[in-house]
Amino acid sequence: MIKIFVTGLFLLMMAGLPDTRLFAQTVVPIKEGEKWYGGAVNDAHLMPFKDGYSLDMYGDTRGNQAAPLLVSTKGRFIWSEEPYKFTFDKNILTISHPKSILIIDSAGKNLREAFSNASKRFFPSKNKLPDTLLLSRPQYNTWIELVYNQNQKDILSYARAIIDQGFPPGVIMIDDNWADYYGRFDFRSDRFSNAAAMVDTLHHLGFKVMLWMSPFVSPDTEVFRELLAKKFLLFDNEAEAGKPWEKAEKPALISWWNGYSAVLDLTNPDAKAWFRGRLDHMVNTYHLDGFKFDAGDADFYPPNAVSYKKASPNEHSRLWGEMGLHYPLNEYRAMWKMGGEPLVQRLRDKKHNWEDLQKLIPHLTTAGLLGYQFSCPDMIGGGEYGSFIGKDKLDEQLVVRSAQCSALMPMMQFSAAPWRVLSKENLAAVKKAVDIRAKYTPYILQLAKQSAATGEPIARSMEYEFPNQGFAEVKGQFMLGSKYLVAPMLTNDPAKTIYLPKGSWKSDLGKKIKGPVTLTTEIALDRLPVFELLNVN
Repeated sequence: MIKIFVTGLFLLMMAGLPDTRLFAQTVVPIKEGEKWYGGAVNDAHLMPFKDGYSLDMYGDTRGNQAAPLLVSTKGRFIWSEEPYKFTFDKNILTISHPKSILIIDSAGKNLREAFSNASKRFFPSKNKLPDTLLLSRPQYNTWIELVYNQNQKDILSYARAIIDQGFPPGVIMIDDNWADYYGRFDFRSDRFSNAAAMVDTLHHLGFKVMLWMSPFVSPDTEVFRELLAKKFLLFDNEAEAGKPWEKAEKPALISWWNGYSAVLDLTNPDAKAWFRGRLDHMVNTYHLDGFKFDAGDADFYPPNAVSYKKASPNEHSRLWGEMGLHYPLNEYRAMWKMGGEPLVQRLRDKKHNWEDLQKLIPHLTTAGLLGYQFSCPDMIGGGEYGSFIGKDKLDEQLVVRSAQCSALMPMMQFSAAPWRVLSKENLAAVKKAVDIRAKYTPYILQLAKQSAATGEPIARSMEYEFPNQGFAEVKGQFMLGSKYLVAPMLTNDPAKTIYLPKGSWKSDLGKKIKGPVTLTTEIALDRLPVFELLNVN
């Protein structure tokens, strides 16, 4: 049964009347035992949602992937084409501030069916894959090793060390500060004497090469003045509500983590064509293979900005996502409503601590519930550089467990060089995790191909794969497809509790186990517990 609620706001907006979204809301009673997930990936460790949780998705995607979708363990889903606010309080889910028709579908019976019904209707998979090298081999990002000192000599040294230390070559990502300023699409000559030759060398070593990219343009530069004159940038409305684009003159300067910049207006087809031309210039001139599309968060697009075509902050973020569709080798960290597309999604930067390591599984599996199947956990050991500052020595056990947690996720990405920060014993444990991934890579690629056709997640929560068996709150393990239960160690405790659903299982140690059963066992530092489902009976 499908129920469609057309809110009072929607009717008023269609009639051209004033915005009264503060008074428009829909109340959804929560069924007994019903649990809800969705909205923003970066809040997934708080899911299933508890009383008191609230999020207004308009202009706020929590710095990661998001979608206007909520799904429940009772088979229901809520969808709208535009962002809305939702609040959980005393067994009531309240939807308010809607911008479009709200759809509540109760045709399913469990979490899997809720996702499947929503996916098929609103973000069907396009049967296309991103570059499979991102899935079949580890990825390497230069960020933690070089930070803002990206340069030809050290990038080549990092790449050669990967091979010399016995790691397989894969995709290497050159991170931020490779250009003279934002908006200039050539390598800076003071750090790159011959960037094309560098990329050719990386290719010869067995790597494909991605380059960090953002939608920002440094103000008061030659490129900025050119784009301003062509009106390819977002404009400030100068406190004039409803200011038409034709009369806008002052560029909007956006505050982001590297200061203040102008931002491209991708609602303008000419601006989009210009940016695409600059990306192709980088490919053709420097032989690059693809791009890491950073930023693009909805909160970097002010609600009062004036654009060629009127768009919400969320829609601006979605348009940034569309740019990656031209390049099979792509990566995003922020996204809105692009489920089912062949776009690679990376989880938001995690700190170098155990608390953030424990967020990887709920975040990644929730990304799958929003249609983002080709997802990568954050860099192994953490990618939030601030948490590394002042540390003379990293937590080696954390790095090892982080590598193991990533090993059987759709992708794994290194940045901090394991051979630099680890002892010989711990380095061997990380290499073992890479070897484990190699063993399961054919299955991962098979799942990716199936996901491109059906939209079904590659990495799945326990509740998704084993509905109504009491696993809605289990966040320390996940299913790789329907065949393997992966239970990485996520704390520095000696033992881990593992929940096996009903069925016959075979552990990575060769032991056969009958479920359902709860196991509490010590996990050796070099072990990644994996359980194969032999029979569901």
